Amino acid sequence: MPTLSGEKIIKFLNQTSMNNIDRIFTKDPVAFAGAYLEYLKSILSRIDNSEIGRFIETLLDARKRVATIFFIGNGGSAATASHFANDLAYGTNDYDQPFRAISLTDNVPVLTALGNDFGYEDIFLRQLQVLAKKGDVLVGISASGNSANLVKAFDYALSVDIKTVAITAFDGGEIKTLADEGIHVPTEPQEYGPAEDAHMVLDHLVSAYLMRLIKHA
Repeated sequence: MPTLSGEKIIKFLNQTSMNNIDRIFTKDPVAFAGAYLEYLKSILSRIDNSEIGRFIETLLDARKRVATIFFIGNGGSAATASHFANDLAYGTNDYDQPFRAISLTDNVPVLTALGNDFGYEDIFLRQLQVLAKKGDVLVGISASGNSANLVKAFDYALSVDIKTVAITAFDGGEIKTLADEGIHVPTEPQEYGPAEDAHMVLDHLVSAYLMRLIKHA
């Protein structure tokens, strides 16, 4: 039986681990831009719109009940969590009956204290233990869905009757399985750029709808 050289094995692994961004890559920046945008368009077209509708209903229900909506995420998803909370709480321009939205990624002293004292996987869990109550909503934003700090936060939320929403990509990971509901962005593994692009589109889509719904109520 023929054996593969080390060089051929590495080449084989590189080929089999390629995702769509690797496949469309070209040194021509104009061609790559066109291919990336076409791929992003195809991803957006495959999102289940009914999942978006359910999420909007969950947000409106939380507003009606004066429940708090907590957003969490890591890295680029942490930035999206902050953006989502900002657009929801303040971008909708409703101060009589606001969306009480908070991103747990924003307080650097709290994050570093909790990370240093208890471990990075507890940075969201311990904030929820202090701030959250039964009936609140937890929204986890993650491409992989497998971040330990999100999984622990979801486990806690489910144990104390906090509703959970997973906004994911790749195969959805563990938080997609744990969540009460979610919006899944269908990308291949490691496609962080398109996943996070789509998550930001969801932020602006949802916020644009809610702003106008309130304005025309």
